[in-house]
Amino acid sequence: LDDRKHVWLETEMKSDQYFTNLAWSPDGKFLYVAELNRGQDTMHLNRYNVTTGKLDKTLFTETSDKYVEPMNPVRFLPGAPNLFVWESQRSGHNHLYLYNTDGKLIAPLTTGDWEVLDVLDFSVDGSTLYYASNESAVLQRQLYGVDLKSKKRSRLSPKEGYNQFVIDVVGGRYAGFWSSFKNPGGVYLGALKKGAPVRDILTAPNPLASYNMPDAELVSLTSADGKTPLYGRLFTPKGAASGTKKYPVVVYVYGGPHAQLVQDRWMGGAPYWELLMAERGYVVFVMDNRGSANRGFVFEQVIHRNLGESELADQRQGVKYLEGLPYVDKTRMGVHGWSFGGFMSMSMLLRFGDTFKVSVSGGPVIDWRFYEVMYGERYMDTPTENPEGYAKADLKGYVKNLEGKHLLMIHGYQDDVVVPQHTLSFLKACVDNKMTGVDCFFYPGHPHNVRGKDRVHLMQKVTEYLDEYLR
Repeated sequence: LDDRKHVWLETEMKSDQYFTNLAWSPDGKFLYVAELNRGQDTMHLNRYNVTTGKLDKTLFTETSDKYVEPMNPVRFLPGAPNLFVWESQRSGHNHLYLYNTDGKLIAPLTTGDWEVLDVLDFSVDGSTLYYASNESAVLQRQLYGVDLKSKKRSRLSPKEGYNQFVIDVVGGRYAGFWSSFKNPGGVYLGALKKGAPVRDILTAPNPLASYNMPDAELVSLTSADGKTPLYGRLFTPKGAASGTKKYPVVVYVYGGPHAQLVQDRWMGGAPYWELLMAERGYVVFVMDNRGSANRGFVFEQVIHRNLGESELADQRQGVKYLEGLPYVDKTRMGVHGWSFGGFMSMSMLLRFGDTFKVSVSGGPVIDWRFYEVMYGERYMDTPTENPEGYAKADLKGYVKNLEGKHLLMIHGYQDDVVVPQHTLSFLKACVDNKMTGVDCFFYPGHPHNVRGKDRVHLMQKVTEYLDEYLR
C-alpha cells in the first residue's frame, strides 16, 4: 500500500479459468487460490508467492465427472500457521478436512451422510472447530464442535429444530436463535462444551395466536426415483380435511441449487403470504425436489446437463400427492416461483399437460444460454458440449403449450442476474406463435428481486392474478 506497486500472479492456466476462494497465509507471504477450469470438473488449490507472483506449489487437486464447487477458502488454525481446514463435497457430502501446508491430508474432521452447513469459528487455542450441521435431522440445524486432535465431535445445542448461532470464543459461549415448525422459539445462551445447560433469555410468543389460522403440516414424499425422501410443507384452509368442499391449489416452487425451502423452523420457513393464501381459500404446497440444497452431492447433481428434468419429475410426485387429497380441486391448480423458481413454474405450466391452469413466474430463466456463465456451465456444460440439454430446457420450445392457460411474467427492469432478454425472448415467441395467454409486468428500477415498499405491490399483483383465474 505504501508504494502502490502491483504484483500479478503468474498463473499457468488458460485465460478462461476461474480464480476463487482467495486466502492469505497468516504471515502474509502467500496467497491460496482455488483455481477451476472452465468445465469446473477440476480444481487445483494453488499457493502463490506474493512477492514474486510465481506459483509456489499446487497443494492438491480435486476432480469430478460432474463438477467441483469450492465454496470457501482455506481456514488456518489459530497458532498453527502450517495447518488449515478445507471444506469439500468430495465424499458426496459437504465435510471438513485438516491439511498441512505441504498439501498433506492429516485427517477428515467430519464424515457421514449429512452436511456441514456453516463453519463458525475456532476456539481461542485452536483445538476445536465449531460448525453448524444437519447431522441430527435433515430439516434441522444444530451446533457442533470437533476436537482437531481426537476428531471427536459433540453436539452442543439442545433445542430441537432450526438453530442459528453467534459464537463468542473468548467467552466460551454462544447465543442460539431457534424455532421449530409449531414453535416460534426464542433466544438462549449456552457454553461451548458438551452437555452444558442453556439459559433461555427470550421466549417468543406465538405471533399468530389470536388468528383463526390455516391448518399446517410437514409432509414427506418419495422422489421420482422411487427411493429418495422429499420434504414439503402444506397449508390448508381451516377444517378443509374434515369437510366436503374442494379448494384451488397454489404450488410455490424454487427447486434449484443452493436453496432449501422446507425446514423444521417456524411455519416450515414459509413467508406469511403462503398463510394468507390458505386463509383466502387455497391449498398451498411447497416441496424441495432433488437438485436443491443440503441433501448431499448425489441429491443435487442429478440435474447435471439436464436442468428441469429430475426437478420436474419430483414436482410431479408432489402434484400426484395433491391430487390424492379429497379436498383438492384438480381443475384449479396454479404455480408461482421466482428466478430458478420462475423457470420451474413456467416449466410446470408448459410441460405438465393440463395440470396447471395458471402460473405467475418472476425473473424466469427462459434459455440457459443467456444465463451467467459460471453457474450455467457448472450444471449444463457449454451449449456446444450439450446442445440437447440446452434445447430441452429452452422454454421457448414449449410456447404452444400455453394454449388455454394463463401466464403472468414479472421481471425487474434492471435485472442483472436473469437479464430481461429472457422474458423478452419468450414474449417474442408468443407473438410468433400467436399465443395470447401471456401477461407481463416490469418493475422499473428493480434488479433481480423486488424489495422495499414495492414488494407489497408485487405480492398483491401475484395474489390478484391467481384469484382471477383460480377462485
